[in-house]
Amino acid sequence: MGQPRHPLPAPSHRPRARPLLFWLMKILRLADYKKSPNIPRLLLRTIFSAACSIPKSCRLSPFPCSTPDLPHSSCRNIHSHSGPSRYPILKAKARPSPEARTCRQSRAFSSHLNNPNPDHHCGVAPSPRPTPLRCRNLDPLGLAPPLGYSNIAVSLAAPLTLNNKQQPSHRRTTHSQSAKMTVPDSFPHKHKVAVIGSGNWGTTVGKVIAESTSEHPDVFEKDVQMWVYEEKVIVDGETRNLTEVINTKHQNTKYLEGINLPTNLIANPSIEDAVKDATILIFNFPHEFINNICRQLKGKILPYARGVSCIKGVTVTDDKIELICEFIGEQLEIYCGALSGANIASEIANENWCETTIAYNTPPCDRHVANGNGQANGNGNGAYEEHRDSRGQIIKTKLTPVPEGYPPLDHEVLHTLFSRPYFTVSMVSDVVGVSLGGALKNIVAIACGFVEGHGWNMTAKTAVMRRGMLEIIQFAREFYPETIQPATLWEESAGWGDMIVSCTAARNWRYSKMAVERGVSIQEIERTELNGQKLQGISTSREVSSFLRARGIEDKYPLFKLVDGILDGKVNVNDIPSLFRKN
Repeated sequence: MGQPRHPLPAPSHRPRARPLLFWLMKILRLADYKKSPNIPRLLLRTIFSAACSIPKSCRLSPFPCSTPDLPHSSCRNIHSHSGPSRYPILKAKARPSPEARTCRQSRAFSSHLNNPNPDHHCGVAPSPRPTPLRCRNLDPLGLAPPLGYSNIAVSLAAPLTLNNKQQPSHRRTTHSQSAKMTVPDSFPHKHKVAVIGSGNWGTTVGKVIAESTSEHPDVFEKDVQMWVYEEKVIVDGETRNLTEVINTKHQNTKYLEGINLPTNLIANPSIEDAVKDATILIFNFPHEFINNICRQLKGKILPYARGVSCIKGVTVTDDKIELICEFIGEQLEIYCGALSGANIASEIANENWCETTIAYNTPPCDRHVANGNGQANGNGNGAYEEHRDSRGQIIKTKLTPVPEGYPPLDHEVLHTLFSRPYFTVSMVSDVVGVSLGGALKNIVAIACGFVEGHGWNMTAKTAVMRRGMLEIIQFAREFYPETIQPATLWEESAGWGDMIVSCTAARNWRYSKMAVERGVSIQEIERTELNGQKLQGISTSREVSSFLRARGIEDKYPLFKLVDGILDGKVNVNDIPSLFRKN
């Protein structure tokens, strides 16, 4: 017989090349295909990485890229300036990169940070139908650890979980439970938290935070100082100081009666002593007192302290309008974020479930490896990058970086601090949307109270709410065009959620409705019914209207103008429907 037309090659000791289908099936067995909604893109990237790790002599065909230092992806690889994806694409036992073993890099996979696209919110949110990763975000972390030919342990990583709950891809970071935050042992210092203000909302926030610090002793000091304006109260027939009552009975009997407070929430009548050595400051008091309180705090706080303002309002003069969180930051020379949402203090204090939004744009000097710029706290290029304000301008204050001895102050730390089983926290970076939504909706709430007190029905109130939201968005676009994200007002609790609650259940609505029903001014209701507290809608309405009037554009905001007229007694509630008639 003759020679065969296609002789077989001589036996070789070199490893046998395995077809691509073998690798595909191996990957699909290790990855649960049916449970991975993002499998198409993740699978493509994984196949590329796996194939490129096979020795050249064993490859059946070349792949798009065989350079080990480049990401093996046919899509553009963009590294976020503010945080990596929470989708670690590969898990490999063989030859992990040294950077991946560092404590900070390991936290990259659990950080809940900003989206690389500055036009959107950040992070992830629960959703019954997760959205797939976009092509540009296919692999923000770069090339996965190489896979050895003889020691392969590959899997398509599902989205990271929080308390055994999947967190699929979306625009924001949302947590309804206290986060199980992983902090390496290399941080010798813990964050100390101080709450400035002790009204019903201030005490409620203090309760939430004190519970969290007690559960996370690796990140926070357990005791939370709460500054209390000292007052005399009558308890059990005897007159006592309010701070003494809070620290012994663990109740704020004047502003949050009947609610038991954590024993590690400590009332302090001295504001300077309360904020001493605190790295996180929570501001929660009527915005009328902001100037006086900032004067008392200036020079008395740590230079690297960071703040979160829970004050729903804006500081307005005829010359300018300023977000309260930015006013605090400028006065105290620190960075301050903002919290706002569909929140009623008494319901949260009673642990009825609700949600809120925190806007915090991590300063460049505080960004570290896990935040995506490859630098530790206060070191490297991040320390020299300028921080910009809500108008896109470089801030005048040169921020002091948070020292390396503390856990990095970013979205992860803040959602850990505020999240409770009954308090869902969404982290975003749009400080303008959260701040203006929380401030201006109080004007709309007063208008809705006037409408309901007059006897009009829910449909009339809904019309006022719709008109009010349009004016809020118009206001934000006119005065903060550089950074406003209208999606915040439509999608977040700080937008429509807060609007609905404020116009149907909160006190600006309740007491303006009461004023019309009783035939008295709302200022009289404020004096007789609020136990010394203030309706923020009244002061916000007057300040905003004065600001618009000084620019000659008050007529562009007819609802704001009408509410101010009713408060001054110049306009009647019956005139509200005229807003909706076309000339």
